Amino acid sequence: MSQSDVPEPGRPDGAGPAGSLSPTPVRALLQCVVVGLVLGWLVRPAVERLGGTAPIVTWGQPAALALVAVILGATAWLTHRAVHVRRQRLEPHQAVNRLVMARACARVGAGVGGAYFGYALSQLGLAAELADERAVRSGLAGLACVAVCVTGLLLERACRVRSDDEPL
Repeated sequence: MSQSDVPEPGRPDGAGPAGSLSPTPVRALLQCVVVGLVLGWLVRPAVERLGGTAPIVTWGQPAALALVAVILGATAWLTHRAVHVRRQRLEPHQAVNRLVMARACARVGAGVGGAYFGYALSQLGLAAELADERAVRSGLAGLACVAVCVTGLLLERACRVRSDDEPL
């Protein structure tokens, strides 16, 4: 680990030397997955204890999440081509907006994906009418969230630029 890889004292996690950010830490994504998994698994028992029925997962939820992943992937690809292939500079506000969106989508994709997978796990083995449908649709929504997380990380990587002291 080089001196430039060590965060400065007093700087938040994920912040590298002044003026730079390190990639989204895997630990942060795993924390989002675990929290989402537990909360998703607790939804069904909590709702039933309050006298309600478990929420239904429609086909629209995985489809919407897949659409978000496609849009993020396209943005990552276009950003990579502009910055790394054509060597164009993004406007500062565009670069910051894309980086913030990428980091947020990676974390939200991890957390919401964990929640959908937790909800799917809570449906397994139930004799309820719609338990199988809920499990399958929740699993598909969780997979779409994994795609959102991955494309968010790809967009974050596409936003990285070579510093002046790095070799070509």
